[in-house]
Amino acid sequence: MEFDWSAEDQAYREELQAFLEEMLPDDWERLTREGPGGADQVVFSETLCAAMADRGWLTQHWPAEYGGRDASAWRHAVVGEEMWANGEPRGPRYMTVNWVGPAIMRYGTEEQKQLHLTRISRGDVVWCQGFSEPEAGSDLAALRTLAVRDGDDYVINGSKIWTSYVDHADFCFLVVRTDPDSRGRDGISVLLVPMDTPGIELREISGLLGKKYFHEVFFDDCRVPTRCRLGPEDEGWSVVTRALAFERVGAAHYQRAQRTLDETAEHARKLGLLEDPSVLERFGAAQAVVDVARLHTYKVIDEREKDAPPGPSTNLARVAGTWAVRTVAELTFELFGFEGLEYGSFADSYFRLGMWAGTASGTTEVQLNLIASRHLGLPRE
Repeated sequence: MEFDWSAEDQAYREELQAFLEEMLPDDWERLTREGPGGADQVVFSETLCAAMADRGWLTQHWPAEYGGRDASAWRHAVVGEEMWANGEPRGPRYMTVNWVGPAIMRYGTEEQKQLHLTRISRGDVVWCQGFSEPEAGSDLAALRTLAVRDGDDYVINGSKIWTSYVDHADFCFLVVRTDPDSRGRDGISVLLVPMDTPGIELREISGLLGKKYFHEVFFDDCRVPTRCRLGPEDEGWSVVTRALAFERVGAAHYQRAQRTLDETAEHARKLGLLEDPSVLERFGAAQAVVDVARLHTYKVIDEREKDAPPGPSTNLARVAGTWAVRTVAELTFELFGFEGLEYGSFADSYFRLGMWAGTASGTTEVQLNLIASRHLGLPRE
């Protein structure tokens, strides 16, 4: 693998940095304290993504026929790094660009592609994902939300939990069980559900991550046309697993961790803490973890650039990324001391982001189980 960026990609990175410096508001640091799911940040993301779309940047890694520029996976990685270094100003739209759109490209009908891909490439639509359930958590195969066929409609009953962006979403990438007698990965389908469909109710979940960050979504005899199904009926597991392979490296958490680590080091320098060998050792260990996460992610990007199918590298990169976030979060929280206990402070905000990073896209524990069972061949007890 070549670790140096091409001259073209480096020039683009500098152009993108200048663009962000111009676009981001003066109080951007405050807005990022609630993470990409914060209400103010979600609203701002529409302005930012529209400006990126005007420049052809938002979906440049997509094929030209779908509104892209056939740019490389590495160019998309440059965008991800610079966005996450700045608190991800694309908000929920990073998700649609990274994996919702590609899933529709691969499995969607022409009608679905025409309806959704154009809007995603313009940056004027917000999606949420309906995956986790109250009795299943991150065990997606244990989902129980049912979509029963009734003529040309599915009638959906059930609920989803820990759903982010849902209060702003136009559509939900909803995973349901279309065969009520099925178990595990069988009998699962994906529906592209408009969020203004009757029979959908939202309830906010209050918690540490901030106001309106997570919601529970209830479906009560919600009727959705069968034309909203993505891929074959009862064969949605392959759609989901491919989508998740894109999602697990969609967020460049290592870049946010690097920036946080640098700012924490500057704070420690001002306090004279860097003269302590034990503190320096902690910083060295944290830097090593961040570098490991970066390299694992680059491996996945390299595989994607070579059009290789998703493999164990995505799970490893996901675990390495959350490990980096947590390691830096713990160090930052400790070094800022009582100052870090204030809600919304630099240390507090990043610590809460660390908790979110370990649950989104499937918990770290689930990723470790997948690595152990599928890739190492270890038995389940």
